[in-house]
Amino acid sequence: MSPGDRTAGGPQLPQDRPLTEDDAEDLLRCICFKTGPPRTVGAELEWLIHERSLPRLPVPATRLSAALGAVRDRALVSALTVEPGGQLELSSPPAASLMECLDLLSADLEVVRDTLHPLGLALGDHGVDPWHAGRERILREPRYEAMETALARNGPDGRAMMCDSASVQVCLDAGQEEPGPLGHHRRWQLAHLLGAVLVAAFANSPVYGRRRTGWRSTRQALWARLDPVRALAPPPGVEPRAAWAAHVLDAPVMCIRTEEGPWEVPEGLTFRAWLRSGRPRPPLPGDLAYHLTTLFPPVRPRGHLELRMIDAQPGPDGWRVPVAVTTALFDDPAAAETCYRAVKPLGELAGAGPAPRNPLWLNAARHGLADPELHAAALVCFEAALEALPRIGATTEVLDAVAAFHDRYVLRGRCPADDVLDAKEVLS
Repeated sequence: MSPGDRTAGGPQLPQDRPLTEDDAEDLLRCICFKTGPPRTVGAELEWLIHERSLPRLPVPATRLSAALGAVRDRALVSALTVEPGGQLELSSPPAASLMECLDLLSADLEVVRDTLHPLGLALGDHGVDPWHAGRERILREPRYEAMETALARNGPDGRAMMCDSASVQVCLDAGQEEPGPLGHHRRWQLAHLLGAVLVAAFANSPVYGRRRTGWRSTRQALWARLDPVRALAPPPGVEPRAAWAAHVLDAPVMCIRTEEGPWEVPEGLTFRAWLRSGRPRPPLPGDLAYHLTTLFPPVRPRGHLELRMIDAQPGPDGWRVPVAVTTALFDDPAAAETCYRAVKPLGELAGAGPAPRNPLWLNAARHGLADPELHAAALVCFEAALEALPRIGATTEVLDAVAAFHDRYVLRGRCPADDVLDAKEVLS
């Protein structure tokens, strides 16, 4: 999802002119937080694909590729992409309202399911594959060859993230330039505190490869471990534009693209060091844009804010609840203020460390809403969302779905992962 530009102007650089360090900082400050009144919402939905009748059986790569090709042939409004392990992703265009976003994606999902059903396949219900660890990577593009090489330096979690995980990502405008409940600085802070509550409430990946992992959200645990810098947020408490620009430039370069042959995968080369050395070739504006796509923090500013911390949800319409709740808490001013006051004390638990590797986020991933502080914050936030949803145009059907989730999970200090652990069938 790419909401429209909010800030006019910004540096316009020739694409074939090498970047300077000042150029790069100016570009990052202008393109990553485009401010204005929140107007648009989008979502990016990922699913693992399973055998419909016996999901514990692996889907052969050739069969999976053929099924994904059949889906590509259908007319969809959302952008369809395939993740390295064959996960299917739908990315909505910017929508003018929550309901426009939900209705558009629901219609596209119906087409996807109608295509997969006669092929004996179905979309999964979990944030990581509960039956199979180490799915085959079916995409052999240079980007993913380089990504696997770079992430493998830190262990197996990078490959697991690439091939075995699925999520619900919510995309919202960065917010107003001015202070207040909808100001971009406040929304940046809110995203990194509420984000832990969203991890906990929607955790749905406690089993991986038929093994209990000890985490309610194994998917989030994988993200926290996959790279020393690449998956981290900038340090808290710093002005967002300055913090993000410094973080991007000091992050390691994953790959240097070439026209022919495999891409170079440098080790220990930050983008700032590349700018200063100009080796193995001077970086261009397109290299900075590409570098941004190789950073995976829980909240990624791309003009808008991309909230990346929510596990894929159970059921055909389970994804609608986190999209609705998150949108209400960010875009309704009264709900945003209530939510911010509820989650602000969580900053003490988070400490000075960046998400998702600080104690707050690790507790959310490990314990879900069994953590008392996260549970208390979730109770306030879900009540605020339920009050706000009618004000932002949510239908009775959506409101009822959020209320049912609230009653089944939030009130009881549970999350979908607890149902998986209670059922135990994925371990058989």
